[in-house]
Amino acid sequence: MLKTALLLAVLATAHSAAAHRGCGGHDMIKRNPGGPVIQRRAPTDEASAAQSTGCVETLCGVFVEMRSRRGRLRRADLPDPNTECAAYSYQPVLDIKANYPTIWQTATIQASDTDATSLFATINATLNSKLPNDLPHGTTTGNWTGVSYNASDPDCWWSWHQCTTPAASTGLPADIINVPEPMTWGLGFDDGPNCSHNALYDYLQEQNLKATMFYIGSNVFDWPLQGLRAMADGHQICVHTWSHQYMTAFTNEEAFAELYYARKAIKDVLGVTPLCWRPPYGDVDNRIRTIAQALNLSTIVWSKDTDDWKVNISGVTEADVDANYQAVITGAQNGTYSTYGPIVLNHELNNYTMGEFMKYAPSIMSAFKHVVPIASALNESQPYAESNYTYPTFEQVISNQSATPASEITTSAGSSATGAASGSSSGASSSASSGTSAAKSGTMSRATVALAPILAAIACVFAVPW
Repeated sequence: MLKTALLLAVLATAHSAAAHRGCGGHDMIKRNPGGPVIQRRAPTDEASAAQSTGCVETLCGVFVEMRSRRGRLRRADLPDPNTECAAYSYQPVLDIKANYPTIWQTATIQASDTDATSLFATINATLNSKLPNDLPHGTTTGNWTGVSYNASDPDCWWSWHQCTTPAASTGLPADIINVPEPMTWGLGFDDGPNCSHNALYDYLQEQNLKATMFYIGSNVFDWPLQGLRAMADGHQICVHTWSHQYMTAFTNEEAFAELYYARKAIKDVLGVTPLCWRPPYGDVDNRIRTIAQALNLSTIVWSKDTDDWKVNISGVTEADVDANYQAVITGAQNGTYSTYGPIVLNHELNNYTMGEFMKYAPSIMSAFKHVVPIASALNESQPYAESNYTYPTFEQVISNQSATPASEITTSAGSSATGAASGSSSGASSSASSGTSAAKSGTMSRATVALAPILAAIACVFAVPW
């Protein structure tokens, strides 16, 4: 079997459209300002103000923190991250963090987690039987110097040659890289929740846009209220691993734990269990896909990359990012997307990456007929394991309809936070299927009754003038 040396320098120039390869061993693990540790602070006057709204106190405290800065954040410029990223404590996270890996470190199965241990044993047996020769590649920081790999790409390793379609014999579906709806931009942002994302999320609200947010588990623990805002705003949430490292370098157990605990964190903090994930840097192969499939996670990559995260890295300039945005816009104008739509890689990484999207959003919305979250573009009306939650179909989005409100989800977010939080609350082509959801009865469901406090909390967001 022909072997070739997979050298970092060769990989860096293989395809100019590829991104997140870790050229030079670039380490993107800890992404947000403000530090990874959630710190305690004394209660603020803003938190006590919740009592005057007539809402459920424990949950109003959460949203009062989000609400308090909204007027200032409506301005056109981005917020100061040093202000927006002041640390705060959030009791639901403090209550569960002992059951999780240390944030921003490689995840491993926790000793007391019998459910994870049992599930991994089953998955690992499948891997050893099905893919015994698909082994870890390189380091978790993306250094593959001296790694030997078969040039025929038997593992469908994205970082080798951007393979997104595993061999039929594997039984694995192709990665999702486009959407079936013509002239439709599949909108998503990686690396959230970012502590300073208010300006972006406010802008999305103002433009009536929803997006797919690929959340890092450690960031969910760092900035839980920001994650809750995404749910309140109606964005789709997907997994982006626990610590944002190169997945194919992990052992089977580590790769499993990176996905398992990120998904679990989203469930415990935001109240939903995602059915989708995106590999950091696109680094995925059949071994990792098999683990994700066993966790009911569809693999979403991308077809177009803005390279926004790479500015001042490996020679990428702001002009290069501008050109990448313009190339996708030009593609819409010249008919490239007349039969499908691209999934474009954008980032919630920092003020520059968020600002770049806002700068080009008017041109994007002018060139494309539709800009929608990936779930809606795929007509996936149930993007979470929870059956009582439905998401707007493509037809509903473009006709400005909505499905089940985000408040009808069981969530553990039932405690107030202290400190300064930056959040504010407020398939098949549609030609084949309209995908409209059934009308809900007028009788309040048991789930809705159980979630009355959450409904009240969200109501309190609107109860006090901004």
